[in-house]
This record gives sequence, C-alpha cells and structure tokens, in this order.
Amino acid sequence: MSYEEVNLHECLELITRLSRRAGKIIKSRINKKKIIETKASSIDFVTETDQEVEKLLIEGIKQKYPHHKFIGEESFAAGIKEELTCAPTWVIDPVDGTTNFVHSYPNVCISIGLVIGCDIKLGVIYNPILDMLFRAIKGEGSFLNDEPIKVSGVKQLNDALVAVEFGSARSEEVRSIVNHNINYLATNAHGIRSGGSAAWNLAQVARGGIDLYMEMGIHAWDVAAGYIIVREAGGTVIDPAGNDFKLMNRRILATSSIEIAEEVYPKFQQHYSEHD
Repeated sequence: MSYEEVNLHECLELITRLSRRAGKIIKSRINKKKIIETKASSIDFVTETDQEVEKLLIEGIKQKYPHHKFIGEESFAAGIKEELTCAPTWVIDPVDGTTNFVHSYPNVCISIGLVIGCDIKLGVIYNPILDMLFRAIKGEGSFLNDEPIKVSGVKQLNDALVAVEFGSARSEEVRSIVNHNINYLATNAHGIRSGGSAAWNLAQVARGGIDLYMEMGIHAWDVAAGYIIVREAGGTVIDPAGNDFKLMNRRILATSSIEIAEEVYPKFQQHYSEHD
C-alpha cells in the first residue's frame, strides 16, 4: 500500500473504536489504587494502565495496518525508539495526564495522531471520564462528539484565558525559565489554568475554552493529535520562539489567533530539550 492510499476515514473509524475501548479501562480504574513506576524523575510516572492501554491501541492498529510504524510514550520509555520517517506512523500517548490519573484527578486523555510523509494527517483526543472525543482529519475541520468546533479568535493576551504546565523537569535553570514565562502570562492574561495534560490543553484551545497554551519539554506523543485538531479548528500552532512547529522538537505554542502568538513569543525565555 502506498502512503497516498491510506484511507484516513477508515483510520479514524478504527482509532475512535479503539479509543472508546481503551477509555473504558481508564474510567474503570480512575478511582482505584494504581501500581506506579517512575521514569525520568520521581514525578514522571507510568502505571500498569498506561502500558495496557498502549498495548491495546498498538495491537488493534497493527491488525489492520501491519506495516505502519509507531511512536508511543510507554514503548519509548521501555527503550524502543522509532525515528520519524515518511512511512505512516501512529504517535500515541495512552494516558496523557498520568499524574492526574495516579491521583484520581479526572483530567485524563488518550491521544493518537497519524503522521504520513512527516505531515500530521489526523488526530483523536478522548477524555473517557467526561466522554469528550475530539477529532480532526486534515482539511476537514475539527469536531467534539461530532459537533464542529472552532477556536475563540481572541487576538490579545489581556483578553485571553491561558493554559500552562510546570512540567517534570526540576533543574534550577529550567525552573527559572518556566517560572518567568508563567509569571509573564499570569500577569497579563485574563486568567491562567493548569490542566495537567497537554492533549487536554490543546483540545480546549480547539474548542475555544482556552486561548493560548505554551509548553517546552513536552514530547511528540503529547501534541501530535492536538496539533491537527487545533489547526483544523482555525488555530495557530508554532514553536514558542516564533519558528515553525516541529513535531519532534518538544516545544509548542498553540493559540486562538496569529496575533496573540506574535504578541507573546518575543517575551518568552527559551529552553531546548533533546529532540524525540
């Protein structure tokens, strides 16, 4: 099968079905005791549910598309590192918001993006606790539970509700930069929120509930689906330094308009993580 022959609607139907199956597992365990391991730091978690959900998703996709590639958070943590090539590649975060999940805080999402020819073609973000399924195919708009969604269109920071995350990095240099950027946003915006999930933050930009979300140090699986969902909802997605967004660069600025993006990015201090 050539890359051009991948039927995106069939792909979307498959991952919607798999996401709902996986979501039942997450929902059934949100209030139960979790078995926890740590990854990069003492506050970077993985649970047995992360691993089980990723296995369900990858095996379900492989049954239909055995030659497709995968970049997944838990397989990456286990030492399986796939390079992003032109081949159809599924970029998966089985439980985005693992710390939320560990604490039974119900802001948890499944995030699945499909990249073909290094271009993000479709994305699904599913919050099974709230039963909110966001989806987009390139060129066809964004939807929440089958209803079209659009960004707010807010053009100035002083009119904006902003999403930020403190991240899991704990070095003094990174903390200083993060604190500077959050302080700048909090001082100038309508308000500031921290949802604990990059996928959720991006979904909220797409539906107009959040006007700006910025984070440095996130991973491809955190943002692949959200990127296309925000873009198809009419939003802007760039690098926080004002450059083009690159999926593997671990940096994102998603906004309700190009105007607000251009207002804020010159004010940010920058830090750069090792690429995925």
